[in-house]
Amino acid sequence: MNRQPFSLRNTIFLRLLSTFLIIILPIILFGVYLYHWIVQTASEDISKTAISQITFYLTDLENEVERMKLLQYGILEDEDLNEMSLTWDTMDVFKRTEKINSLRKRLYVIENSSTYIKNVSVHIYPLSKTISSATGPRELDTNRYYGLPSELNSRNNGIIEWNGGLYLSVAKQSATYGNPPLFIIEIELDQQKLQEALSQFNTYTGSGTLMISDKTGLILKSGSIEHLQLDMTAAVQQTKESQIYHTGTITISGSRYNTAVASSDYLKMSIYRFIPEQLFKKPLGKFYMWAWLFIFAAIVIIGGYAFYTYKFIHKPLLTLVKSFRRMENGHLDVNIQHESKDEFGYLYSRFNQMVVNLRSLIDQVYKQKIMAQRAELKQLQSQINPHFLYNSFFILKTMAKIGDVERIEHFTTQLGEYFQFVTRNASDEVLLKQEIHHARMYTEIQELRFSRRIRVQFDSLPQEIEQVSLPRLIVQPIIENAFEHSLEQMKQNGCIVIRFEIEETEIRIVVEDNGESLTDNGLQLISASLDNGDDYMETTGLVNIHRRLKITFGETYGLRVHRSELGGLKVMICFPLKGGAARD
Repeated sequence: MNRQPFSLRNTIFLRLLSTFLIIILPIILFGVYLYHWIVQTASEDISKTAISQITFYLTDLENEVERMKLLQYGILEDEDLNEMSLTWDTMDVFKRTEKINSLRKRLYVIENSSTYIKNVSVHIYPLSKTISSATGPRELDTNRYYGLPSELNSRNNGIIEWNGGLYLSVAKQSATYGNPPLFIIEIELDQQKLQEALSQFNTYTGSGTLMISDKTGLILKSGSIEHLQLDMTAAVQQTKESQIYHTGTITISGSRYNTAVASSDYLKMSIYRFIPEQLFKKPLGKFYMWAWLFIFAAIVIIGGYAFYTYKFIHKPLLTLVKSFRRMENGHLDVNIQHESKDEFGYLYSRFNQMVVNLRSLIDQVYKQKIMAQRAELKQLQSQINPHFLYNSFFILKTMAKIGDVERIEHFTTQLGEYFQFVTRNASDEVLLKQEIHHARMYTEIQELRFSRRIRVQFDSLPQEIEQVSLPRLIVQPIIENAFEHSLEQMKQNGCIVIRFEIEETEIRIVVEDNGESLTDNGLQLISASLDNGDDYMETTGLVNIHRRLKITFGETYGLRVHRSELGGLKVMICFPLKGGAARD
């Protein structure tokens, strides 16, 4: 019977452990999912709040800038400013001073109307003067007059970035086409105040805020990112998306940040808020700790379940399986001990009792079989002796006829030794050395009879197999069969060869002849008789020896017949290299 090799994946232990894991793993996975869901939800809530705040701020900033521009346009139509621009040369010193002070007061009022205004200036080209709310009148600032782009009556004109500053500018065009503007009204925004306004969003530790111009990429930094080197190329690209606001993540100097972005088409600017990703997990610190404790407890539970399942179920089962395997291999001395009085204790006690009963039954059956085999061997052996005795007297008769008196004494001595070996009843098996000596003595006897017609080649027995034991009278009858059925009828040039072949686990004694009487049909009959165990054939022949070898060594061994390369029959006597122990 073919047995499946034992493997862990086929055990009940693995199935129990797999079932337990199938039950507990969804719980663990649900815990992990719940943790990530809470983190994601908190992240989304904080991001939405951040977007709402910067969107509100941008809307407020748009309204503030719009109000500043309205004030600019109000100055643009100021009577004193327009009068000075057109009639400056006709005014006396007193009137000029009065007009300048009046204009400066208005500029000062505009400056104080918003915390985001740093300075308000009017660059008057006909007067070659610049009047500032902060410093008063001075020479015309030609750099700003010509450098600041402006569009008259363009209410959509946004914030201008120039020389690192932020400005709002409007101009009064000259009545003559192609001439420079009469005057330019400039409001310089206070970047420090804008940064302070951005800092109100840095409510979280480690957070920061940026204000970026969509045109030039001018950056105002606030918070923890002020001192970080940040490549804003990707960030500026994001502001070009169709979305007014969006969220995402970005890595700055190896740290992960959640970003909230809001853009203003009116101001052509965007505000970025950077909130450390770790911040979202901070409120969940206790939950995170409990999650790890839950995972650790689950691992401990799995390990404990696996250990106790292995100790109290798998190990006892494995012991029982191994005991069955040992019993199947013929070890009937198995006895399993179990301390606990549980189900396995009952199974072990029944197994031990079964082994005892089986051992008793096997002893009875085995002894009966051995006795039957020995009786059969004795019977088969006794049948061989009269057959050869008949042939021996025939040889002696032949020698007496020809008057070969000198060899009769030698022949009778050999014949006596031969029958002494045959009739020896003390042992059923002999050493191969003794069996081959007996067979060689038989061939010498036959050579006395057929010396002129038959040549015998008997190879020497290898020394390493001399002590192998086998049943008595195995080789000599095969040689006798070759003489009687193949060579005896030949007039001349008969040949018989006896040689030895040794493989890893098998010994083969080969007996072959050059007899001419063997036909293909006859060879098939001999082979079929050996396979079928034909009891009707002469029991002193090949079937007899074949049965004895099978009884002694098993079904694998016995006789194998083929046609010899010499032309006659080739018989191979096959038995194991170890053989058995010779019994005296």
